[in-house]
Amino acid sequence: MFELVFLGTSASAPAPRRNLPALVVKHDEYRFLVDCGEGTQRQILQAGIGFKRLNNILITHGHLDHILGLAGLLSTYMRWEMIDEMNIYGGKAALERVHDLLYGVVLRGAQPDLKLQFHNLSEGKFFDCGSFTISAFPVQHRGFDNIGYLFEEHGRRPFLNEKAETLGLPPGPVRKKLVDGESVTLPDGKVIMPDDVLGDFKPGTRLVVVGDTGNIESLLDVCRGADGLVIESTYLQEEADMAQHFGHLTARDAAILAKEAGVKQLFLTHLSRRYREKDVQAEAEQVFPAVQVARDFDTFTVRAE
Repeated sequence: MFELVFLGTSASAPAPRRNLPALVVKHDEYRFLVDCGEGTQRQILQAGIGFKRLNNILITHGHLDHILGLAGLLSTYMRWEMIDEMNIYGGKAALERVHDLLYGVVLRGAQPDLKLQFHNLSEGKFFDCGSFTISAFPVQHRGFDNIGYLFEEHGRRPFLNEKAETLGLPPGPVRKKLVDGESVTLPDGKVIMPDDVLGDFKPGTRLVVVGDTGNIESLLDVCRGADGLVIESTYLQEEADMAQHFGHLTARDAAILAKEAGVKQLFLTHLSRRYREKDVQAEAEQVFPAVQVARDFDTFTVRAE
């Protein structure tokens, strides 16, 4: 499963109750910050997350409302001895702008004490820790090199404790061997096969995170069957022409994508100050009922059914 913590859910400029875009995705001990709008540091502290292990940053694109918070974040990290590495992932155009911000404004010719690394992404898998992977995929928005992120757990066959007890399997390494697909021989000579104690294969959780986009057709395949989809909802359908002009979605657009792709849960973010939250919710619900309009500091769990 993946845990989502929304730190900023506003579009373009902060609102009284919504900061600029930032999202934390958690899985076990791993934590990833997706985008880092202005003021994200304060949101991290107010959410009670803290900075420890929050040094892998995934950038969706280089627009200022998604990256300006990196300047303050780097400045803080350079003062914390516990932060020895900062990894920033994104497309080429976004990374060039982030590099200018950090080296041209924050560092101004100096070298940071921590290890600052930029990872230029192309389409495909770029992170694999053994229990889950992260892949990048192209997203259509104004400009180029816009990136979306697919978080995907490895599938598994659950261990059936009741069957193991019936077969007299002791806890510990013997059971782990079976989970790993190896047979074991008990002291009485009986051979136990993995199929004897493992259930049917269960796919892992799939979470799709999209930043700004004005096109849903290109996202259908990557979103298909996802357990969770985080995506922008900048406009309502009454201003669909404006949404198209600026390369953004309406709430209805996002809901259509979720419905056509068979998504389990839809989370809407990047909301304009011109709309009421309940109107965004209502427009999306007419098409796709399993929708949440995220607020700053909302926390959700996404898991495979």
